[in-house]
Amino acid sequence: MANIDKQQIEDKIKEYIDPFMQQDLIKSNCIKDIKINGFDVNVDIVLGYASTGFHDKLTQTITDKIKEITGIGKVKIDIKTDIIAHTVQKGIKRKDNIKNIIAVASGKGGVGKSTVSVNLAIALQKEGATVGLLDADIYGPSQPQMLGIDKQPDSKDGKLLEPLQNHGIQAMSIGFLVDSEQPMIWRGPMVTQALEQLLNDTNWQDLDYLIIDLPPGTGDTQLTLAQKVPLSGAVIVTTPQDIALLDARKGLKMFQKVEVPILGIVENMSYHICKKCGEEENIFGTGGGNKMADQYEVDFLGALPLDISIREDTDSGNPTVARDESSKISQIYRDIARRTSAKLALQAKDYSAKFPNIVISND
Repeated sequence: MANIDKQQIEDKIKEYIDPFMQQDLIKSNCIKDIKINGFDVNVDIVLGYASTGFHDKLTQTITDKIKEITGIGKVKIDIKTDIIAHTVQKGIKRKDNIKNIIAVASGKGGVGKSTVSVNLAIALQKEGATVGLLDADIYGPSQPQMLGIDKQPDSKDGKLLEPLQNHGIQAMSIGFLVDSEQPMIWRGPMVTQALEQLLNDTNWQDLDYLIIDLPPGTGDTQLTLAQKVPLSGAVIVTTPQDIALLDARKGLKMFQKVEVPILGIVENMSYHICKKCGEEENIFGTGGGNKMADQYEVDFLGALPLDISIREDTDSGNPTVARDESSKISQIYRDIARRTSAKLALQAKDYSAKFPNIVISND
């Protein structure tokens, strides 16, 4: 019987296309080592995206592929996750304690952007990442209620605010600092300054991802953030409705103008399933998010249903992914989280933190 060689193993692995990166593991440099001992094979896989909930399935799939080789013995697959920092806009310095900042945006209000933001953040955490959530909506902060947090942040040194935590994520919002019924009657420059302070003056703890829940629209606040905050990518939230898609395109183009990569589009309220008859209804139209993704050649990250439980969960401070991580809706969110982080994993990497500072001395 002929010996097993490395090329045979690689050829089999190439047959599998990762559903989140949409390419094989060889091409995406995820195969770090292949050890062959007689007819036994060990494969070390390192994924650059949040994916722990997918590891068991991936292990079984790669094992089955390799076992198609005649005469193969034992197969052992080791999978690890290594989330690293990715490049940001030119001229903006990445924050040392935050590897990647992802903006979640919509061109208009009422499309469920904040609900998507909080569930995306929790889904990334469930997939093994360290995650923060910054509520950037100064005029209408909703994350305190959605996260079920009703207290003010502390400061250990009198300078930095400690992020508040619930559901495994770190969070900061203007809503933690002011009374929930107090209106924020601020002009644009005050709003952008407040947002920069919330980002810079929070003691974020070694985040893989910071999700920024942007206010709706494409005005001065959004543009200033896109130009000053070191963003690794942006996610656009829309509904299938034509008017929502029209505004979502404006948000997408704004990020393109400031050279922030679009990680993809999430279509919220995509369909509704009638509880009485079980029929699927496309209340706001159908296929709009997919068409927009095709038009601008960006990824379609997923479609979420119009479901009363999503609203009830966020109203109660217990978002769907946190309340029941095994539910169908939670699995959709977790797939969206994997696709989002996988798309980011394929972007250019920032190695600046790996290089030491060079100091020139006259001594």
